[in-house]
Amino acid sequence: MSDEIKIDDDSEGEADAIGLLPLDAWHRARGGRMVEFAGYWMPVQYQGIIAEHLWTRESASLFDVSHMGQLVVSGPGAGKGLEALLPADLAALKSGHIRYSLLLNDGGGILDDLMVTRLGECESEGEAFYLVVNGATKWDDIAHLRDFLPDEITLNHLADHALLALQGPKAAEALERVLPGAASGLRFMQSAEAEWQGARLSIGRSGYTGEDGFEVSLPTSHAEAFAEALCAQPEVRPAGLGARDSLRLEAGLPLYGHDLNEETDPVSAGLAFALSKRRRAEGGFPGAERVLGLLASGAPLRRVGLSVDGRMAAREGATVLAEGREVGRVTSGGFSPSLEHPVAMAFVEAASAAPGTELSIENRGKRLTARVVPMPFVPHRYFR
Repeated sequence: MSDEIKIDDDSEGEADAIGLLPLDAWHRARGGRMVEFAGYWMPVQYQGIIAEHLWTRESASLFDVSHMGQLVVSGPGAGKGLEALLPADLAALKSGHIRYSLLLNDGGGILDDLMVTRLGECESEGEAFYLVVNGATKWDDIAHLRDFLPDEITLNHLADHALLALQGPKAAEALERVLPGAASGLRFMQSAEAEWQGARLSIGRSGYTGEDGFEVSLPTSHAEAFAEALCAQPEVRPAGLGARDSLRLEAGLPLYGHDLNEETDPVSAGLAFALSKRRRAEGGFPGAERVLGLLASGAPLRRVGLSVDGRMAAREGATVLAEGREVGRVTSGGFSPSLEHPVAMAFVEAASAAPGTELSIENRGKRLTARVVPMPFVPHRYFR
């Protein structure tokens, strides 16, 4: 956290003030337009959302995602403790590998979606896992984990660390100049540690744009200098929340609180890939009976991609119709800078979820025509 505002970990985030990112002054000095998001002042744009979006697709952009929760869960049996809360096969997760997973409630609803990295194991401390959770839910996640993890497992909130995301097809070459050897040894969903100016950095080859990229966790004391070093590379420019949202939409990636919530199950959300093979067979995670039942019989609702005709974007909450009958709701929508037409994600009845299905959307008093299309809207370009 920044020196100006510190959120006491013991308060579970019950702070009245809006938090400041470690790079708050840096964003403002670079012309970042700041907005409140997830309890923090964050840059929504610098040059403009479309310009930042397209630059990310062709070069590389630096996003400050320090509002996210960074947690380390460690101790004897840490993997089993987490498996009681997540549908992931952490026993099979190799050291330095990353997995997308879901924190579920007893009804199989999604409390949060998150990334889990196995940090390794030592004889004295047992297993250790690094979790990145959503900023808007991190305090609830921390409370949930503390309530349900065994007492012998330690949960450490890395409140003194920043998290920077370098995303785009030229991200690797830019990072390689700043941290020689860091990028070349990693593939998608792998992580490693490095040292930079006396600080230990954790680097994961992952992101939220559909492009190749890296997320770097580092002490807040070194965040500004590291951001400067990255942005000194000719390929790299800073980008804000606006481009991050349009990029993830084109990539077909859900946003918690919009496309996912406690009422959403993994099968309806199209996230069944997060249910590992062993966990499907054994169960043992919250809501397993319901989730596995939906997996076997099919969910009545499906998250789908919609290609929207015209120039008007379909917005969250808009009604989706099939032959005049309501069949679903839009959960995310916007204009796609890459495709130059609007796209949206929606939950619709299974009978209306097949690609090619013609639908319409009631949007701010106007009727838009749309059709179901496969996601992602723009192909992923991860480095595998």
